[in-house]
Amino acid sequence: MSEDNISTEEPTSKPIAPPSSPRLYLDIKPTQLPIIYCSDYDISFFGLEKLHPFDTQKWGNIYKFLIEAGILVTKGQSVQPLQINDVELLTHHTRRYIDSLTTSLNVAMIAEIPPLSALPNFLVQKVLLTPIRYQTGGTILGGKLAMERGWSINLGGGFHHCSNDRGGGFCFYADISICIHYLFNYMTELVKKVMIIDLDAHQGNGHETDFISDKRVFILDVYNRGIYPADREAKAGIDLKVEIAPKTDDDTYLPLLREHIPNALDTFRPDMVIYNAGTDILINDRLGALDITREGVIARDEITWRECRSRNIPILMVTSGGYQAVTGRIVADSIINLQNQGFLK
Repeated sequence: MSEDNISTEEPTSKPIAPPSSPRLYLDIKPTQLPIIYCSDYDISFFGLEKLHPFDTQKWGNIYKFLIEAGILVTKGQSVQPLQINDVELLTHHTRRYIDSLTTSLNVAMIAEIPPLSALPNFLVQKVLLTPIRYQTGGTILGGKLAMERGWSINLGGGFHHCSNDRGGGFCFYADISICIHYLFNYMTELVKKVMIIDLDAHQGNGHETDFISDKRVFILDVYNRGIYPADREAKAGIDLKVEIAPKTDDDTYLPLLREHIPNALDTFRPDMVIYNAGTDILINDRLGALDITREGVIARDEITWRECRSRNIPILMVTSGGYQAVTGRIVADSIINLQNQGFLK
């Protein structure tokens, strides 16, 4: 991946106060499962999306596989989120950053797709940023649903390289950070401490920057130390840092999770966990550069869910990175396994 869209200027504005009513906090029917997705998640624009290794059809593929597997019996059983708007984004992001996305060149830098800079911004907004806004709304809704049901899964989201005033690595909005701010603002009595378990292959420098001095948020990050973003300043925001070497395999990786996840949960005792479940740890992912097998990815998710569910800690899972065509199938297979293990009740 390329470097972040970095500005050396001071932010020109601070985030605004949250709305009095959380519009994105939809109520759902008892018959619905807290699995969040809508067709607006998927990205397609004249084939330019193929210039980035990210599978921009991953989210729809996961959904299709869950329907085929009978996890979702009907399309109405899942939950469709609302698109986050500028006012809601500005409760976390600076006005300068949001305004920067109205320039196609800036969007192209964050997306790592240079030809985007030649397109009219209204088109870039429609075909690229609108899907990400829906996914961001899905993560925020997922926080509420996890607290109500004990768990939720946003089939998108996990844009962990974006902070309040900076985007990078195909991450335009800081959905995890905004979700946490919503929980602190609108579920004050229930949520006082949140843990982020970030098991994407890359360091989650966005939310680490956002919560670098906030003791209400504990960040456990297990990542490949030899790849992007290598953000030294953001590392100060990691409470439990587990750096692993390129080509790390299942035999080394899974024992680390079995050691550190329960210890972190028992030490911090969060009211909720947001689990960033990137599948770029998968072997042959050229950006993740690790050697975790399909079975290892599924075991990773099971370990994380088991430790949270056995402690009655609500968990929201977002799907984050993953740069192979097989990614959607593996995410779906992992969710099917979570169902088989009895965690999706």
